[in-house]
Amino acid sequence: MKKLLSLILSAVLATAVFTGCSAPETPSAEAEPTPAPEVVEGIDINIAGMSGPTSMGLVSMLDKSAKGETVNNYNFTLAGAADEITPLLVKGELDIAAVPANLASVLFNNTEGKIQILAINNLGVLYVVEQGEAVTSFADLKGKTIYSTGKGTTPEYALNYLLAQNGLDPEKDVTIEWKSEAAEIVAVLKQDPTAIAVLPQPFVTVAQTQVEGLKVALSFNDEWNALGNGSSLVTGVIVARKAFVEENPAQVSAFLDEFKASTEFINTNVEEGAALVESLGIVKAAVAKKAIPNCNIQFMEGEEMKTVVSGYLQTLYDQNPKAVGGAMPTDEFYFAR
Repeated sequence: MKKLLSLILSAVLATAVFTGCSAPETPSAEAEPTPAPEVVEGIDINIAGMSGPTSMGLVSMLDKSAKGETVNNYNFTLAGAADEITPLLVKGELDIAAVPANLASVLFNNTEGKIQILAINNLGVLYVVEQGEAVTSFADLKGKTIYSTGKGTTPEYALNYLLAQNGLDPEKDVTIEWKSEAAEIVAVLKQDPTAIAVLPQPFVTVAQTQVEGLKVALSFNDEWNALGNGSSLVTGVIVARKAFVEENPAQVSAFLDEFKASTEFINTNVEEGAALVESLGIVKAAVAKKAIPNCNIQFMEGEEMKTVVSGYLQTLYDQNPKAVGGAMPTDEFYFAR
């Protein structure tokens, strides 16, 4: 009897073991497939910038492009002045360019809307410099001679605006001597220790290496912001041909992402960025290293860009409509993705 019970118990245990091993698994819910990321096919993009702060934010992106590490392939042209860029952009030989903000508006108006602004790349880079202690405010410029470059462009309009906002008539209360390039101003500063000048970065830093005791007396950016008028001093913007943008929306979006990363790189990796600035022939690395923190290199797009640029252009329009091409640009001027 005991033997029979033992055999029955063994059979039950064996059955339980095999049943446990063969028990069907509870069917799991099917996982939603993860959508594959959109693959953007890169294209060749012809881009240009001027020899100064407006091109500095591009250097990391251009370096990566040369190494094949960007979505698009960027063919870059470094120009000495904006008037070298304008005809190439209008003729379609350039796709994207870094230019002064007011020039972007002029191009939009002159081409009947064929140019769009993609992003802001620089806020104020202009400074009043002197060797003495005569200037601590714009009001102190009354009766003075000011040497500057940029007649008919951002420096003239910004200088006139800030003088007027500080109670001075640019035509009567100061004498402005316009020079064609920064080197001429440096020569004046060397000869006349009492001279006062307006210079942009990185030329302020260059001048300080050549003129002993030269210092920044006023920052246009700080003075503009102190007015609290809701606008900002916009030095440079990135523009593109509207047709190019409409034909290549994914590639333009990729460019903006790569440009944003490039501006972040140079602002946080100044020494490496300075070396790249020199490699592009903008200025020497030693100068760039000192200048970059004062160049207000930015990336701003979309509604924020539109608000800032339109506010700035309005101040220029109120001063001289020709400064923005005769009319304030319409909403089609501002690209949004």
